[in-house]
Amino acid sequence: MITLNEISKKAGSRVLFDDVTVTFNNDCRYGLTGPNGAGKSTLLKIIMEIEEPTSGYVSKPEKIGFLKQNIEDFKNFSLIDTVIMGNSPLWKALEEREKLYAAEMSDEVGIRLGELEETISEENGYAAESEAEVLLLGMGIPSNLHKLTMESIPIDRQFRVLLCQALFGEPKALILDEPTNHLDLESISWLENFLTNYHGTLIVVSHDRHFLNAIATHIADIDYETIILYPGNYDEMVVAKTSVRQRTEEENKNREKKISQLREFVAKFSAGTRASQVQSRLKEIDRLQPTELKKSNIQRPYIRFYPPEKPSGQLVFKIEDISKSYDGTGVISHFSSDIIRGDKIGVIGNNGRGKTTLLKMMAGILPQDRGKIEIGHQVEIGYFPQNHTDTLNKNSEMTIFDWLKNRRENVYDQDIRSILGKMLFSGDDAFKQLKHLSGGEAARLILGGLMLCNTNVLILDEPNNHLDLEAVSALGWALQDYKGTIIFASHDRDLINRGINRIFAFEEDGIHPFQGTLDEYLAWKKTAIRPS
Repeated sequence: MITLNEISKKAGSRVLFDDVTVTFNNDCRYGLTGPNGAGKSTLLKIIMEIEEPTSGYVSKPEKIGFLKQNIEDFKNFSLIDTVIMGNSPLWKALEEREKLYAAEMSDEVGIRLGELEETISEENGYAAESEAEVLLLGMGIPSNLHKLTMESIPIDRQFRVLLCQALFGEPKALILDEPTNHLDLESISWLENFLTNYHGTLIVVSHDRHFLNAIATHIADIDYETIILYPGNYDEMVVAKTSVRQRTEEENKNREKKISQLREFVAKFSAGTRASQVQSRLKEIDRLQPTELKKSNIQRPYIRFYPPEKPSGQLVFKIEDISKSYDGTGVISHFSSDIIRGDKIGVIGNNGRGKTTLLKMMAGILPQDRGKIEIGHQVEIGYFPQNHTDTLNKNSEMTIFDWLKNRRENVYDQDIRSILGKMLFSGDDAFKQLKHLSGGEAARLILGGLMLCNTNVLILDEPNNHLDLEAVSALGWALQDYKGTIIFASHDRDLINRGINRIFAFEEDGIHPFQGTLDEYLAWKKTAIRPS
């Protein structure tokens, strides 16, 4: 159980939450929601005593699993040891035991070793390595890597190890900030299963709607300078929150109408003989004062990729027998496919199998080693890179207004202002320099550039990274409504399923084109027997 007691927090002059008292119970799984900047990560840091609240205090159990981001601190440790560090008492006991075994034996050392062995036994230390291995395998990290140092494996896998660290040692509570980042679909499914079987208090921040719907028993929503608990998953919270707001707004309208009628009576008879009735009406006016509605901090961008000015030819891409290797390791081998105008293709698969490589080759950014990619008649490509710095110079002093102006020739300033407003850049935000953009702002700016250009083909590589749930929802509707051709990679299942009619699945034995939605592909995959 975790309890926030009269917690308040300000960021500069802005109030994130004010005098919040709320309890997160055992055997409940809470999705912590709110737009970027609402204070989700700040609240998790307050719970973990990494950051101080402006006022108030937190009550929590001793053993909490927390997803860390400080990869550098573990670079010289093995993957197994990094996971075991998630149980701090056990790790300290193991470290001290190792030092004492290397020291000269004495009665005092012997007594201390006995105490340490008791601690190790209590913390189930003799099964620690095997339990750590199970977690690592579940996260898609093969056993031949477990003894390697953290710095010797790719960054995305290092983050997975830190997630295993948070899950290790049967913590009484789990605090997870964006745990699905750097995970592929199989690892996300494994994590969902793990968390739904977890007994303790879980608080998780995620921008993956499908994930929240799958694991959450409650939603803790940061809005109106407080935290409101809703039973159910994310979709159920949205319905409940919207209906409560609409009901209150309707009640306020009815009250204002009644107050207006009462004031007319008071004005008409205040100087007459009906003084008692006038006083009664004045008391009724006081009783009917509308409920004060604080302004919500939720903002949803308006994302629409407008109909292409020039439709492409019927054949958009003809991919013939392409292959690509890095340092002698094959990533894509002998892949061929035709992409037809109007195709909406979801690109899925484990990290490192070549999804980004394929999209970069189709966007003309990366050459293939063999084979060819023919681009069809009048094809105009808009590209969203997974790494924003491929498009934005994050060290540049260029303003976002000027960056957008360079996206398209002869564009009017009011068109740029319109895009900025739709992407939640208001007023002086137009003069914000690229080097000062957050991840979410950079993603919205690149999407704004695509909106401005009206291309007839969109190639999007993890476009939902860094976007909050409101922005991801807006992006999903935009992709569904788009009249051109889309090829995009994502691990967000809800986003992939929006209007997709084809799948490129990157599996161990190659790329498998599939006609249908992601759900249809996953259902087929469970029953399909591929030729050996």
